[in-house]
Amino acid sequence: MKLLKSFALFAIFSILAAPVNAQFDSVGSIDFATSESGEAQQHFLRGVAILHSFGWEQAQEQFRAAQEIAPDFAMAYWGESLAYNHPLFSNMDSTEPRAALERLGPTAEIRMAKASTAREKGFLKAVEILWGEGEIGDRKLGYMEAMRDLYESFPDDDEVAAFYALSVLSARAVTPDRDLDNRMAIRAGTIALDIFSRKPMHPGAAHYTIHSFDDPIHAPLALEAAYRYAEIAPAVSHARHMPTHIFIQHGMWDLVSFNNQSAYDAARELWRPGQSMGDAIHSLDWGQYGDLQKGDYEKARLWIDRIETMSTQGGFAEGGARGAAGAARANNTVALTKNRYIVETEEWQIQDITGDSPDHALLATALSAYHEEDQATMQAAEQEFKRRIEAGEDGFTAIMANQVSGLLHAGMNHPDVAARFFDQAVEIITPMAPPRGSAQPIKPVFEMYGEVLVDLGRHEDAIKQFEISLERMPNRPRSLLGMARAQAATGHADAAGEHYQMLVNIWEGDEGFVSEARSYLAGNAGGGSE
Repeated sequence: MKLLKSFALFAIFSILAAPVNAQFDSVGSIDFATSESGEAQQHFLRGVAILHSFGWEQAQEQFRAAQEIAPDFAMAYWGESLAYNHPLFSNMDSTEPRAALERLGPTAEIRMAKASTAREKGFLKAVEILWGEGEIGDRKLGYMEAMRDLYESFPDDDEVAAFYALSVLSARAVTPDRDLDNRMAIRAGTIALDIFSRKPMHPGAAHYTIHSFDDPIHAPLALEAAYRYAEIAPAVSHARHMPTHIFIQHGMWDLVSFNNQSAYDAARELWRPGQSMGDAIHSLDWGQYGDLQKGDYEKARLWIDRIETMSTQGGFAEGGARGAAGAARANNTVALTKNRYIVETEEWQIQDITGDSPDHALLATALSAYHEEDQATMQAAEQEFKRRIEAGEDGFTAIMANQVSGLLHAGMNHPDVAARFFDQAVEIITPMAPPRGSAQPIKPVFEMYGEVLVDLGRHEDAIKQFEISLERMPNRPRSLLGMARAQAATGHADAAGEHYQMLVNIWEGDEGFVSEARSYLAGNAGGGSE
């Protein structure tokens, strides 16, 4: 196992370190004919390739360069309009995209007249809908429908197909129906995989394949795209980060750590003090999570230092509403990584509970209080969560509220009441989309439930919870440890040994449970010992 992990790391390092034979200098290879040619077209092509990897500011620069050379190049304004917002977020600010289009012409009719072909008019028509009037949900659906019409008119055009696939993924953000959401993801992924099978250096094909199958069930379909994507577009930080969406679904913690370090390096190279954290924020967040799962606590603390440094140097104060939003996101990421560190390392810390405490801080404090047998703090956390629920907060807030109440009653030796609260948390989270990325809540529901059941001596019930936890988040070491302990307590020596061995294979630190695992493996010949 460790040899395979080392080989995989070497292979990816070689990919990133060696010259990449990709079109347009390490951003991927695309074929996107337009009515322009020459230098303007080259800037446009590079801009689209970067756009496929969500390299927003890099793409904007290329589209503006094309516009300077060819002021009436309609597709250059089309591209720029798509380079201001994350298409997979439900809320998108249309101010800058509309401003970009208005530089092409003051009205939609004038702009459309500058699109030279039916295909270009179709692309432009679609973004006119996306950045037009109305609710964002309606606009996203209208955009998807316009791109579907274009796809049906040009079924052999891979750029039309790629942007149609992305429009389907974007429309998922406003789709409340879970079954429809899954069908849309499969639709987009099928299109992206088809392009990827024929054009393995196409950045959008790999990227949208990963997004389409970013869940525990479908992740194996995107593993090849994940391995390839960092090679396709190493010039874009997001392209180095994105494979970890699939690696995390497989519990490949070495690769989660490595790719996010690489993504951070790329983002940091482009970043200057006074700017928002931009592409770095994902790699800072996910990189820490990966290192915590492999037991590298020193590196996990380094990620926190990096986030604090960049957040304090970011020029948020002068950035208006967007700057304020960026500052809030940066500050939340700092707090999140600190609370995640408490939960994952089990270096328990009781924090002050206030109305401004983030939900994850309340959960980390309540879990610390549970292990420190501090009933008063758990009660305070429970009351604060109750206040938030009464104020109308739901979703993950409601899940964490039930987790805290479950901890409180487990600590009071009310096992049935504790189980009832955890069952309520399970009931809320089960219909939600499968976990993507780092654990949410920061202490996973099924894992916490299993650990509490072990504390209460209900080991068979705990096994069921750890089974679900490991299905949803493979190779999470705390779930492996809990499962091994529960299996050992019930006399299932082989199963316990298997999970202890998996833990030993993953873990790089010297925490006491590693000695526990090795001791168990040494004393149980049938327990999967090496």
